[in-house]
Formats: sequence, structure tokens, C-alpha cells
Amino acid sequence: MSHGDLSVVHGTGSARTRLTLLAGLFVTLLALVLTAPGTAHAAGSGHMTHPDLDWMGSTIRAHEGSGPSAGGGSAAVPLATQTPGMDVSNYQGSVNWATAWANGAKFVYIKATEGTSYTSPSFAQQYNGSYNVGMVRGSYHFALPDVSAGATQADYFIAHGGGWSADGRTLPGALDIEYNPYGATCYGLSASGMVSWIASFSNEYHARTGRYPTIYSSTSWWTQCTGNSSAFAATNALWIARYNTTVGTLPAGWGFQTIWQFADSGTFPGDQDRFNGALDRVQAYAAG
Repeated sequence: MSHGDLSVVHGTGSARTRLTLLAGLFVTLLALVLTAPGTAHAAGSGHMTHPDLDWMGSTIRAHEGSGPSAGGGSAAVPLATQTPGMDVSNYQGSVNWATAWANGAKFVYIKATEGTSYTSPSFAQQYNGSYNVGMVRGSYHFALPDVSAGATQADYFIAHGGGWSADGRTLPGALDIEYNPYGATCYGLSASGMVSWIASFSNEYHARTGRYPTIYSSTSWWTQCTGNSSAFAATNALWIARYNTTVGTLPAGWGFQTIWQFADSGTFPGDQDRFNGALDRVQAYAAG
């Protein structure tokens, strides 16, 4: 074909040629969309379509309810003094920290990340604002074990607000591991596979920060998805979720909870929590 022939094809062209060019342009645009920030995770994993609705305990009430039947089991005996606190995410948006402090909240955990692509848009206001009014604060990661390795998510968490410092005001990061909001309850993992995933996250966090992460879960989910593993009781503090007047039976190995999330609404914005000890114990846990 001569140069003259080429000019004819590009100038007017056949219907087939135009369709081919349009199809190529569509594929190129689609590739750009799928690799843009904030969309890579959804494309690669097939889910995480509503990360702002995945807060700590967001799946607990739906699966376990509240009241006397929630979580089951007999009561674990708390220490004498319970310190009130809260946990928040982007769902709460900009929080009035002065009011929360005046109402008695002494500590808070704040959602920083989910999977390996989401960071909370409200994190800076919540993390810095709570610190500025005097609270002891920490951050948490919403786990998606079917998306990437535990160590990979720990690294992402640390890189986006999940670190720890020995200032007495920063709690070690927390791993929020609960019912899958996007599919199979245990994220398609066997009990041993789930234990390995949690260990990967926990060990990487410890290697990077010097602290083991607080583990947040419910006894029901933990029993179903880890086989009620006791593998973390000696190293990781337990944050138990149970919306009732008692904490109920704890997962294997833990003789007491460090934090209890006892309600998903109340005096403070977000979820309502109690640290199992006086304020000086909160500070001691933060200091390491």
C-alpha cells in the first residue's frame, strides 16, 4: 500500500478500521481507570466497594446482635476500674474532640487503613485532634486477608498512620479482624491459614515498631475462623467486641481483655469502649 493509500484509510477509513481504533481507545482508557489511585484495589480484589462503611465492629451487630444472647458464654471478670474511650472512622467525619473529652473519653482508636489501598480521609483530623485535647490515641487497620499477605498489610498500615512511638500518648496499632463485609465470613481461608495470616501481620508490625498490635475481634468470629487459636494470647493484647452488659467468654488463651467494645453508639461519637484498668494503665500500655 502506497502513502496515498494510507492517507485514504486514516482520512476516511472503513467501518472496520474505525471500530478497531475505537476499541483500542476504550481498552486504553479502561486500563488507565483501573490503575488510577483508589481503584486498583477494587479492580484487583473484586471488592472493597464501601471502605467508609467498614469500621471497627461494623459487621459484629449484623452477625451477633446485642443483648443477653450476643456472643454467648459467661462473664469474664474485669479489673476494678474501667477507663472510658471510643473508636471512630471516616464514617464519623470531623469529630468534636473537646466535647468528647469533656464527656469523659480518655482514649481513642482511629481507623487509618483498609487492605492495601484505602486510607481514611478523616484520619489527620481525628488522630491529631484527639491528641491535642489530651487523649491517649492509636490507629487501627481493617484487615482484608483475601487481598494480600498479612505482612504486606502491616507495612501499608505503618506507612499510613499506623506506627507507634514511646511517648506515653500513642497506643500500639490495632488489627481489626472480623466478619468479611464483602463475602465469605473467613475470607476463604482455613483456620490454620487465618492464624498464619494474623501471625504474618503481627510479626511484621512487631519487627517494624517493637510492639505487637492489639487484636480486635469477637469470640464468635475468632472461634469460627481461627479454630479458637490461643497462639496470640502471650504476645497480643485482646480487644473484645460484645454488645452486652458483660464481656462474655473470651477467645482461648486470654484470661482477660485489655479493651472491651461494649456498644456501637452512646455518649461518644462512634463505638463505645472500656479499657480494663485505670487511666495510668492506659498510659502504661501506650508507653510500652
